Amino acid sequence: MKFELRHLRYVLAAAEQRSFRRAARGLSVEPSTVSRRIRDLEDNIGAALFIRGHGGVTLTIAGERFIRRARKALNQLTHATLEVGIIGRGQEGVVRIGLMSSMASGFITQLLDAYGADHARVRIEYAEGDATDHVPAIQQHRLDVAFLTGMPSVEGCDFAHLWNERVYVAMSEKHDLAAKQEIGWNDLRDCEFVVSEAQSGAEIHDYLVKHLAGLGHSPNIQRHAVYRDTLMQIVATGQSLTLTSEATTATQFPGAVYRPLAGQVLPFCAVWSPRNDNPAFRRLLSLAKVISKRCEASIVTTCLLGPLESGMNGS
Repeated sequence: MKFELRHLRYVLAAAEQRSFRRAARGLSVEPSTVSRRIRDLEDNIGAALFIRGHGGVTLTIAGERFIRRARKALNQLTHATLEVGIIGRGQEGVVRIGLMSSMASGFITQLLDAYGADHARVRIEYAEGDATDHVPAIQQHRLDVAFLTGMPSVEGCDFAHLWNERVYVAMSEKHDLAAKQEIGWNDLRDCEFVVSEAQSGAEIHDYLVKHLAGLGHSPNIQRHAVYRDTLMQIVATGQSLTLTSEATTATQFPGAVYRPLAGQVLPFCAVWSPRNDNPAFRRLLSLAKVISKRCEASIVTTCLLGPLESGMNGS
């Protein structure tokens, strides 16, 4: 059978109005269009659906049976269209996110709070790991987006720089350097370090080697097969140090303190596949870019107003 969805609407309207003319008026079409299309449908299915008369139309027995099933079919199609439309607008679905740093505070938390306010029916799934875990998952569409440090150039992927965080040194509150308000690279020349073999340990190791080698020093770095909580306990109870990003300093550990590393800033970016057509993810990415611009504007405003206010206070 060949007929269009609108033909079902003509039949249903005619059955409700008991008139082709009134049905046509409600559908904003010509009465002849309704009559002709219903006749085509009847010819197609091989049965009369209506008895025509001067006062209007009435359903035949075949028409009554047809209407019952047609109404259910049309309702199902309407609900299907609405549900798919909700998903298409990014109001339902799943977004799979790869993370490297703690979500205790910072840009990620701000982003997900804002996103959740308007997309409460979208489920967020998280995966922890580093770039070696997340990049293949992005390329294979097992993740929608990954938030990574640095400015990576990944084949087949797009990326956007979203925010920066200062680098901090984590140490025991009893460590000699804990008395300093800010740490310099020269302060770290003869220190021992610990890193995790899992969460960002390789990145921290390479970061330390790169900067301390420039001072003619090969750092003593111990690797431990532990996650961050255990690593911070090792730091808090010993003389070893580690590096961490600004957002992670919101999580406090007994006996451990954080001190900023002078002049050191880590860029963070989002990485995703340009072939990813997940509407819920696309809305998250758009929001991330908006929040990033707001943060940049806020930083610029603070930098401009700072000297101005100082001058006014001085005068």
